[in-house]
Amino acid sequence: MSRNGRPRKTGGVVFARSDSASLWVRYRDRDGKIIKESTDTADPDEAAAFLRGRCEDRDRGRLPVILAAKYLTFSQWADWFLEKRSKPPYRAQKTHEQNMNATKLLRPVFGDMRLADITPESIENYIDRRLNEGRRTYTKLLGLVHRGRLKPATVHQEFRVLRRMLNLAVKQKKLQTNPCDAVEFPVSVKQSTRKPHYLTANEQERIEFFAPGYLKNAVLIITEMGLRPYKELMPMLKSQVDIENRLVHIADSKTVTGIGDMPMTDLAHQAFKAQMDESLDSDYVFPTLSPRATKPYIGSLKKAWSTALRRAKVPYFSLYELRHTFATRLSAGGVADHFVTLMLRQGDAEVFKRYSQAKLAMMREALAKLDRNANQHQTFGTALQN
Repeated sequence: MSRNGRPRKTGGVVFARSDSASLWVRYRDRDGKIIKESTDTADPDEAAAFLRGRCEDRDRGRLPVILAAKYLTFSQWADWFLEKRSKPPYRAQKTHEQNMNATKLLRPVFGDMRLADITPESIENYIDRRLNEGRRTYTKLLGLVHRGRLKPATVHQEFRVLRRMLNLAVKQKKLQTNPCDAVEFPVSVKQSTRKPHYLTANEQERIEFFAPGYLKNAVLIITEMGLRPYKELMPMLKSQVDIENRLVHIADSKTVTGIGDMPMTDLAHQAFKAQMDESLDSDYVFPTLSPRATKPYIGSLKKAWSTALRRAKVPYFSLYELRHTFATRLSAGGVADHFVTLMLRQGDAEVFKRYSQAKLAMMREALAKLDRNANQHQTFGTALQN
């Protein structure tokens, strides 16, 4: 009740201020305290909708959180994001490390800014500055130096992390809209990144000849089954491998769809059996070879892999790209794209397009079979009239 005994208006009002180009709203919270806010718009309908939303948030008890979020800084939100939505089990540990590295570069620019004050222009200025910066390199003599230019993919990764953080802020009602939605990345990332390498049969034979036994078995298994080398294959226990029934149980993977059972091919069966026979004293299929290792299994194959490629005279490409070879060989063998996606254990079928590199060659082979005189054959369609 007001002082004169009449009931208070709980719906609030929209009013204009002489010192502001935007319309303002005045309403009361649950405790009866008057709150005045700018609607950031001069449209009366949008201002009225803003007021209705605030009254609904008040009635549902969400108003204190929303008002507190209005003054939330990027640095505060980044701390919450890294602690609550970046660590496992929400994201893989490697993804969490990438988020932390990107946040270190985003904080100096956006750290003290309120989330509501981050504009598309400020994001575009950050992207332009980063694209023109040199690559940060640490040296023993000079310390931090800038050499060359940053790859567009590196800057795009920072932009993706920022967009993900602000998207979550929108979902959590900390922000009305994501300013990243109005930003267009100025460089084509697809053209600036190297295409995955497709391993030919001749190259694979040379690599296996120069590779040590454990690496040879890993190459065979990945190219025959498409397992992720460091997330699925290297940490695998022998109890996960059913040699008799030729099945492998994947207990942990990058995605939820990656967890499950995977059948073996004949070559993969031989590789698993040979590797397990060589590691009789360990519970792991690929036990560590170094007594100083922190993990009981092989944590990295980069040195052995690069050495094998150099000796085999094959241009360097990452071991993970053997999954591309697996998908390409399936596709070239006539397996439908849907089943190739299932074999890759990907949650998004669009990811398959990045793995299969045989599509263009297969299309060319199909076009080579084009019969331009097909309509003149008596056995095809309707014969031409004389």
